[in-house]
Amino acid sequence: MESYSHPFPPIINASTRILFLGSFPSIASFEQVYFKINLSSVKIIFHVRLETNEAKKTFCLEKGIGLWDVISSCERSNSSDTNLKNCLPNNFETLLNDYPNIKVFAFTGKKSYDLFLKYYKNLSVEKVLLPSTSPAHAAMKREEKTAIYKAFLNQFLTV
Repeated sequence: MESYSHPFPPIINASTRILFLGSFPSIASFEQVYFKINLSSVKIIFHVRLETNEAKKTFCLEKGIGLWDVISSCERSNSSDTNLKNCLPNNFETLLNDYPNIKVFAFTGKKSYDLFLKYYKNLSVEKVLLPSTSPAHAAMKREEKTAIYKAFLNQFLTV
């Protein structure tokens, strides 16, 4: 097991209303020094093609969408969420004080949701568990995931 600290800050600004939260960056994300965003559903929902990381970041922020992870540091030997050990959370109390327009935390998988509740279950912000965006989560078809994400985003954004 190796120790890792989160390599980059959240993608967030003053107009962020939805903060999507994963568990911790994959090893590939560390190599790219960027959130590895599975945008297949977002492409379908918003009808856009985003080629660069900067375009993805700009698009999300313009829509009121932020991205971050629940875990600040951990130990791991691979990218699987089941492999995360000795996890320490990011500071969400400070984040909500700094970004009061956030209306909901949207968890992109059960691991991020469970870890968040372990540390912050009493934090007063709406919390929504969504299906994992990972292709490894094959229990649900992509079309089903897309429909769930679209319905969720329609509650908080104009898509």
